[in-house]
Amino acid sequence: MRILRTGAARAVTVALAVAVVATGCSSERDKDGGEGKKGGDTFVFGAAGDPSSLDPALSSDGETFRVTRQAFEALIEHEPGGTELVGGLAEKWSSNDAATEWTFNLRKGVKFHDGEKLTAEAVCKNYDFWFNKTGSDQNADLAYYWRAIMGGFAKNEDKDTPEANYDGCTAKDDLTAVIKVKEATANLPGGFSLQALAIHSPKSVEAYEKQGATGEGDAIKRPEYSQKAGVVAGTGPFKISTWNKGNKEITLERFDDYWGDKAGVEKLVFRTIDTEEGRRQALQAGDIHGYDLVAPADVETLSKGGFQTPVRDVFNIFYMGFTQDSKGAGPLKKKEVRQAIAHAIDRKNIVDTQLPEGGVVATQFMPDTVAGYSDKVTTYDYDVKKAKQLLADAGEKNPTIEFCYPTEVTRPYMPAPADMYELMKADLEKAGIKVKPRAMKWNPDYVNAVTTGECPMYLFGWTGDFNDGYNFIGTWFDSFDPQWGFKNDKVFGALKKASAEPDATKRTELYKAANEIVMDYIPGVPISSSPPTIAFAKNVNPPKTSPLTQENFGEITFK
Repeated sequence: MRILRTGAARAVTVALAVAVVATGCSSERDKDGGEGKKGGDTFVFGAAGDPSSLDPALSSDGETFRVTRQAFEALIEHEPGGTELVGGLAEKWSSNDAATEWTFNLRKGVKFHDGEKLTAEAVCKNYDFWFNKTGSDQNADLAYYWRAIMGGFAKNEDKDTPEANYDGCTAKDDLTAVIKVKEATANLPGGFSLQALAIHSPKSVEAYEKQGATGEGDAIKRPEYSQKAGVVAGTGPFKISTWNKGNKEITLERFDDYWGDKAGVEKLVFRTIDTEEGRRQALQAGDIHGYDLVAPADVETLSKGGFQTPVRDVFNIFYMGFTQDSKGAGPLKKKEVRQAIAHAIDRKNIVDTQLPEGGVVATQFMPDTVAGYSDKVTTYDYDVKKAKQLLADAGEKNPTIEFCYPTEVTRPYMPAPADMYELMKADLEKAGIKVKPRAMKWNPDYVNAVTTGECPMYLFGWTGDFNDGYNFIGTWFDSFDPQWGFKNDKVFGALKKASAEPDATKRTELYKAANEIVMDYIPGVPISSSPPTIAFAKNVNPPKTSPLTQENFGEITFK
């Protein structure tokens, strides 16, 4: 049974939706007459959460990338609506036989938003800048994707930072960049398509070099340049013009010198509306033209009302994670306790009551649409009696564990975080586990707390960046990660072996073996995979939906 919001919560949600409509007259989109009800030259999208930064290299969350993807492009991209790699800023790319040297043939005539030209030197300037970061800029949250794809830095400043695999970038000629790595990795070439490794203008990079992140952990502070428009410049179909944090709006304008097809609308506005009900009501009222992560219960309502509700293919995983070396995580260091939690969670009930049609119970940390999925993993069926026995065997009859969960957000894999948390909390308490709740705003509090290892138990998930098994299980389990807080050579070794295998068929079999090792160790509990729905107004020609949630809003036009 779906957990219903309290009357007070519903009232707050309705008030928020009314406030959105009431304050719409002061937003950026209305300055040129592009009102939601009438279409016009401005497309307004209801975002589920605030972005963390305007520099994608400093981020790892989908709400940030949804915005920055419209302004920044990577060397390689994905085909519209699919997962196949195609040319991005590089028309062609190739590697040597050892897969340690990658050559990119760049497009001619590409300009950055600030007028600079795309060259091989500009590409190398970006990669060398990321490699040479120091201090707080090496933080696992801010440099998440660099560390995941390229390892560490020129000089690591933390013992847990992985060894650098990046081995330099050379401008062979004006439009040929060569990037070298020390060892072959399954993360490439897919990693070159990441938004976090999108290319910025040389002038922007020079500005970035003058400002760095400060603080650590909860106190981490992103550089000032990343929190306002006017400094970051990419090559995409839109350029970022303003970030009005008070109104929770980011406005982008069409870049008329774009090298490809020009954007179909003049302005693009992302407005944060942090409740499902608020986003739905804003769309129905005509105040926005679209929103993502439609609540399963709202899909039929919107469709019957004439709204467009395309569904993406399944390409995500939702999980309960454990940080074994965090404060208060003592019981989680015992395998029996982790197994008990896995048996205590009624995952089928979560899928049946919280996810859209097509959602499935997960048995491992990747969906069955990814090569490397194994039918032989250890499974943990819902069994409260067995959960209690495992706790007793571990000498932890009634352990108390802090359980973190996010607020003010909806994710593709997690439509209703608070509702899902309440279901799991009730399941754990039935098994005798006492839950200490800790709710946090998604950005930056929750994301920072999870990725830096502050939460003993938490809810998180992943939508694949590219179609390779390593992008799922290798992302977390090939080496020590503060988010998980454990060291296990058998787990790490299985993933490193798979990553180093150049033959795709053999690598898939190694992924299967790694999945089996991971699920025997049980570092967390995979919960589900689901097909998220996105909604658009009746008068919109929407972009192609992407299983990677990488929609190109430049494709949008009004009917």
